[in-house]
Amino acid sequence: MYTTLGISPEVVRLSEKVERKLAERFETIDRTAEYNQLKVLHAMQKNRLQESHFAATTGYGYNDAGRETLEKIYADVFHTEKALVRPQITCGTHALATALFACVRPGDEILSPVGPVYDTLQEVIGIRESIGSLKEWGVSYRECALLPDGGFDYDAIREAVNPHTKLVEIQRSKGYLTRPTFSPEKIGELIRFVKGIKPDVLIMVDNCYGEFVTRDEPSDYGADMVVGSLIKNPGGGLAPIGGYICGTEECVNACAYRLSAPGLGQEVGANLGLLPSLMEGLFLAPTVTASALKTAVFAANMYEELGFPCFPSGDAERFDIIQAVTLGSPEALKAFCSGIQLAAPVDSFVTPEPWDMPGYDDPVIMAAGTFVSGSSIELSADGPLRPPYNVYFQGGLTWFHGKYGIMRSVEELKRAGVVKLHGI
Repeated sequence: MYTTLGISPEVVRLSEKVERKLAERFETIDRTAEYNQLKVLHAMQKNRLQESHFAATTGYGYNDAGRETLEKIYADVFHTEKALVRPQITCGTHALATALFACVRPGDEILSPVGPVYDTLQEVIGIRESIGSLKEWGVSYRECALLPDGGFDYDAIREAVNPHTKLVEIQRSKGYLTRPTFSPEKIGELIRFVKGIKPDVLIMVDNCYGEFVTRDEPSDYGADMVVGSLIKNPGGGLAPIGGYICGTEECVNACAYRLSAPGLGQEVGANLGLLPSLMEGLFLAPTVTASALKTAVFAANMYEELGFPCFPSGDAERFDIIQAVTLGSPEALKAFCSGIQLAAPVDSFVTPEPWDMPGYDDPVIMAAGTFVSGSSIELSADGPLRPPYNVYFQGGLTWFHGKYGIMRSVEELKRAGVVKLHGI
């Protein structure tokens, strides 16, 4: 079948060599998935999920028992007081923007103690000018660079926290950078440090790409809010849209009033018949995330065999599903993304091209032949066309599909003359 699907014998041999040495790593990933599967199951049973909760609602969505049950399940899974989980949240950036606008006021300051925020959030904050940004509303921003080894600069953070610091935004994953992804425990250390300086400061964690990778979440370590997208890990590949905000009752209430309107909050917002997908997606999320994590580990080890720098490295402990590979040239970046697209079940015949995506400063090339448009828990890869031409790979609803995608990306790099596999 690999021959039928365009994989040469030398790439198969390389894949087999890499896979043999990963058996123990994969077993560890499966044990984490088993724990998280039971955690989700327990939350569903505790909240007495039943078939009637799948009924569709329209209009205002008053008295939507299924929607309320879904949010109770999310709160239990993330060990928080409350949760807001809605298809009306269009994406991860929308969820983050909702949380920020809900919790800061003119004259307040947002602090990022982990270096630059993700590209799309820069326009939300106003680092890059955009209509309706927090900057327009009189909210300021500052950031503290990480240390050269990727650690937190505690001295700089202590100096940065001031009477106007209202909210600290911690991005768990690397974004379009090559810095480390932070474990929930490491984020917890940072939370304790910041709260020690200013106990009333709010901590918001951008949890995108990190859910279910470990047995714990940043909310287990004192985060006031953890925020993410349902078309990433927690949607399990079935959620067609949506985002979540889990946290303290005060924060989640504020976010609900921001998402709908003052006085309405969580009482409105019809589920539009999406609850079966959102519920079942969450149920599948631990095992789907495990498949994506195996794919990322496999990708790092494959590309290190070919001599490419990988972040994190092939033997590093993992705290999200993203794998960055430094390819060194625009041609290599395009070839990698072409390989991922060729491996897709949807639009496999399409050639990805760089374009000026909304919210990004550089042209971005994206390979995403996905069942849900833009879903990055599915096999996907993207990267900005700027040196050193890193590709950011993530997803894989099944390990076998993720494995094939990486093999196909190697084939395209070979076809483009970027890599040679003689003697393998």
